[in-house]
Amino acid sequence: MFVPLSGTDITDLEINCVLDVLNSGRLALGPYLDKFETIVKDYVNSTYSVAVNSGTSALHLILRSLGFKSGDKMIVTPFTFISSANVSLFENGKPVFIDIDHKTYNMSTANLKHFVEVEYQGDVSYFMGVDIFGIPLEWDNIYEILPNEIKIIEDSCEALGGEYKNQKLGTFGDAGAFAFYPNKQITTGEGGIIVTDHEEIYDLCKSMSNQGRGKNGEWLISERLGYNYRMDEMSAALGYAQMKRINEISKKRKQKADNYFELFKNDGRVVLPYIPQEVTQESWFVFVLRLNLEWLSQFLNIPKWVQDFDIPIRIEGEKNQKEWHNLIKQLRAILNNLLKKLNNKGVQSKNYFYPLHLQPFYKKLFGYDEGDFPITELVSSLTVAIPFFSNITFEQQTYVHKIISDSLEEIKDEASI
Repeated sequence: MFVPLSGTDITDLEINCVLDVLNSGRLALGPYLDKFETIVKDYVNSTYSVAVNSGTSALHLILRSLGFKSGDKMIVTPFTFISSANVSLFENGKPVFIDIDHKTYNMSTANLKHFVEVEYQGDVSYFMGVDIFGIPLEWDNIYEILPNEIKIIEDSCEALGGEYKNQKLGTFGDAGAFAFYPNKQITTGEGGIIVTDHEEIYDLCKSMSNQGRGKNGEWLISERLGYNYRMDEMSAALGYAQMKRINEISKKRKQKADNYFELFKNDGRVVLPYIPQEVTQESWFVFVLRLNLEWLSQFLNIPKWVQDFDIPIRIEGEKNQKEWHNLIKQLRAILNNLLKKLNNKGVQSKNYFYPLHLQPFYKKLFGYDEGDFPITELVSSLTVAIPFFSNITFEQQTYVHKIISDSLEEIKDEASI
């Protein structure tokens, strides 16, 4: 059996909407774009929305609309998809990384508080809050910690439908963004959307997404620097149809997640996703397992302070750094061995995510090294995204569980030889 990592949930409704566009002959800037923008903003309860060609484009436009410029700094997590940080580099700015919480995998509010109290000197003006894997940040604490002058962007590209204390994700910052790649909760093929309650942000994003054209729509007149970030009409039609089914899709994804919780509930070799009590509606993007350090310590020498995640903000000192590098190398070797076994047996799986600060060009630009953000490095060396999508069958999930269980047993046996 082969079980893919992700899959789309397309019905006749989506097909007919796309065909409607093709039959109309109007493939850009048509009625489905307005319909899609309206259905999304109504769903998340925002005043304005701007559909664009990717989540990356959405984040970039938000930054520009807020006045981000060369030399500006932006707080962001190092455990996310690379676009979350890259958009600051697009404008010749700099990401300022804050390490994560080992349970939620979101930015640690304790570490953020330490940064604001100890390191912040008024030189950071932006905060990119990522709701990783659809799990919300601790938004109440974020508001209390951040100085008032810092502008907040919510990267909810993985979190459509999620709620924190009954408020939809994407609406906690000056503006928020969702993305619709085929592995997301809903898809437009490629695409993203900006949501905001601020008219000025909306006007600027709308204009910049369309080559800087003004409100009057004059095609060859640009009022500001802009981009060709528009969403095409076929993508908008697909997204509109998907949004008509968003409650159905969300319910299906929750059921698939519940199935995995039941299948793995007694397996002490893995740690299941953590859902904070403040989450009033879950938004399942991926299902990520983490290898249990206590289990790994049966055949690896893992210090107790690492097993307990009692880890300093940075690993300092040549001896400590060397030991840390060696440990992460061993853990990643086991993870890669597991991924190889799973993929060879038909269970498509991937590591989510690789630390941003250790990406080759980030290391070259900023001089980062292992030990700079140790929780991110440790979690990254232990996490695996397993097959998860709306229409995965229980038979497929049972097979995934069996193959993972068998493969973990093989890894332990190999280590004991």
